Amino acid sequence: MLSKRVIPCLDVSDGRVVKGINFENLRDAGNPVELAKFYDESGADELTFLDISASVEGRKTTLEMVSQTADQVFIPLTVGGGISDVEDVNALLRAGADKVSVNTAAIKNPQLLNEISERFGDQVLVLSVDARRADTKSGYEVTTHGGRNSAGIDALDWIREGISRGVGEILLNSMDADGTKNGFDLEMIKAVYEISSVPIIASGGAGRVSDFPRAIASGAEAVLAASVFHFGEITIMDVKEEIAKAGYSVRR
Repeated sequence: MLSKRVIPCLDVSDGRVVKGINFENLRDAGNPVELAKFYDESGADELTFLDISASVEGRKTTLEMVSQTADQVFIPLTVGGGISDVEDVNALLRAGADKVSVNTAAIKNPQLLNEISERFGDQVLVLSVDARRADTKSGYEVTTHGGRNSAGIDALDWIREGISRGVGEILLNSMDADGTKNGFDLEMIKAVYEISSVPIIASGGAGRVSDFPRAIASGAEAVLAASVFHFGEITIMDVKEEIAKAGYSVRR
């Protein structure tokens, strides 16, 4: 049985980690390399950076950050945000990223998914889907701009299309559950699991350790969270112990 993965997610802007990092033992909580090392040593299976830099200069700084992080951290690194073409992907992979997460750019230009998977392989390509409940065929729709705008696409149709275009994993973000700490959207995970031939990373809503094995039981291969880890409310090993207690394999 493949080990289930636990993945912290960090928001990065201009090469610095932003948003609610609260570890007393870190000299510089905004330093992505230091945080990445901390999470690596804490048992994280992978790490995701979401680049929210708006400027070209910010992107360059992010590339330097990815390079420095990859030099010191030996768990897979996924970078999302600001990817608009295959050259962006090439630059990130050359800098040391293992995978890229694509969201808005793929909605605007679905062919981008084919171009990335054909050039670099499906193992590097994660389709990030910000979904919420809506009056669509499946009951879920795709959103953009952090869940504020509807993309006008049925979420399950979009996931099917992404898989047909060569996506290797789905990062499923529940915009309804995000930030609530009331648990993952289990119904949505189950609905995607039923139609997906690639692994699902569940995101949005984690609040207690018991939430994580429930997401896995619903079909997630991996679980991703941000604030509960950053604020030290839950540790990576707490989550892994809970997942193992539920009968799943985890990397210790």
